[in-house]
Amino acid sequence: MNELRQNALHWLACSQVVDKVAGVTALNFAWQAGDVCLDASIQLTANQAIPGHPAKPVLVSPLAVEKRSMRTLEGRAALIHAIAHIEFNAINLALDAVWRFADMPKTYYADWLKVAAEEAYHFNLLHAHLQQMGYGYGDFSGHNSLWEMAERTNEDVLARLALVPRTMEARGLDASVPLRNKFAQIGDTAVADILDIILRDEIGHVAIGNHWFNWLCAARQLSPIATFEQLCQQYKAPKLRGPFNLEARRLAGFSEAELALLG
Repeated sequence: MNELRQNALHWLACSQVVDKVAGVTALNFAWQAGDVCLDASIQLTANQAIPGHPAKPVLVSPLAVEKRSMRTLEGRAALIHAIAHIEFNAINLALDAVWRFADMPKTYYADWLKVAAEEAYHFNLLHAHLQQMGYGYGDFSGHNSLWEMAERTNEDVLARLALVPRTMEARGLDASVPLRNKFAQIGDTAVADILDIILRDEIGHVAIGNHWFNWLCAARQLSPIATFEQLCQQYKAPKLRGPFNLEARRLAGFSEAELALLG
């Protein structure tokens, strides 16, 4: 199997964490080496349950996940686990963006493969630190909010871009710095450094979402701001609440007009 979108679907369906992360990393290297082709026009069908998910972590309501106190080792591990779970979900989201939506430009697929590989790198950094603490991925519960929004936007790439990278994932830009500072204050510079890497890369990921959202709006002759507001209402997107990392959002390509609407 040497076609990019079929490979993306294969690794999306994979339920083994180590295999998925390694497979995505290898796929990105193979694409960069020119060993993988692209058929943007093929209409693919998922013949397995997606996304592939390991038996653990157990998925629960966001309100039911473990408490994450910074005062205990277990609480800090639970918080790092929650971030790792977000990164694992983000791998799946990027792979889904590659296989699901046909007839996009080649650079669209290359962009989201790059995102998937970087999310896999983030996951590995966090999981390695968890293991140093005596824990592993799956030792705590997780929730599925990110993927639930992906399922609601399966039919339209414009809605997917508006409500996953530009809404759900952009929240990570706001949360990252305060969280990073908490770990730095207790002397865990290793996690603080990992969160610096994640913020740097996530700015680029949200920028990719912004680029392709605006590209599609131009192609469909739509107003980006009006279209975004309409899609938020149509798909019942969560209300965004501050404080916002305006600097990171600017770097990620949000316009001043969009930032002004955040309140």
